[in-house]
Amino acid sequence: MHPAEQQMQFVYTLRSRGVMNAEVLKAMEATPRADFLEGIFRERSFEDTPLPIECGQTISQPTVVGLMTQALEVTRRCKVLEIGTGSGYQAAILSRLARRVYTVERHRRLARRAKDLLLKLALHNITVVHGDGSLGLPEQAPFDRILLTAAAEDPPQPLIDQLRPGGIMVLPVGQSSAVQTLIRIEKTEAGLDYTDLGPVRFVPLVEGVAHDVLE
Repeated sequence: MHPAEQQMQFVYTLRSRGVMNAEVLKAMEATPRADFLEGIFRERSFEDTPLPIECGQTISQPTVVGLMTQALEVTRRCKVLEIGTGSGYQAAILSRLARRVYTVERHRRLARRAKDLLLKLALHNITVVHGDGSLGLPEQAPFDRILLTAAAEDPPQPLIDQLRPGGIMVLPVGQSSAVQTLIRIEKTEAGLDYTDLGPVRFVPLVEGVAHDVLE
């Protein structure tokens, strides 16, 4: 299939699976997923499936990326925190919608690679931080939006504390890799409003930084 046809099919799949926001679709069209993959997986970049990257991690399924981004309701005024940089694909999409994106990755190798790639793509409103994502980024708080690409048993309290009143957090929650639910939390004056967005499967949120071999 010709790349232009693949791109059209890619967008059609996103729309048919619930990603309807025009700005999110435009941001995803402008962010070639192949750039964030290596080797034989590059040619599978248009597939609506998670794919492996370094350090035993994955690049998420495009429709899940789209649905999470859509639920986050990012605007040009937003300062966004992402926990779990991975390949940098989600951060790149967020950067096209937000004023500023901070993304935290516990694997130094992934953080370094994502930083280099995002610079090469001239996405200058992203700061990649190697650190413990479960603690958030208190020195840059508060955030208008927070996105987690790893599943926690419960929404981490440090991240809720770093969310601005009126802000939105989207994250997978669940005690096992088999049963997880994507939820949207809105922080209001009265407390936290939760919305269930459906079943998902993500790697678990792990505290601390990784000690990767051969960094």
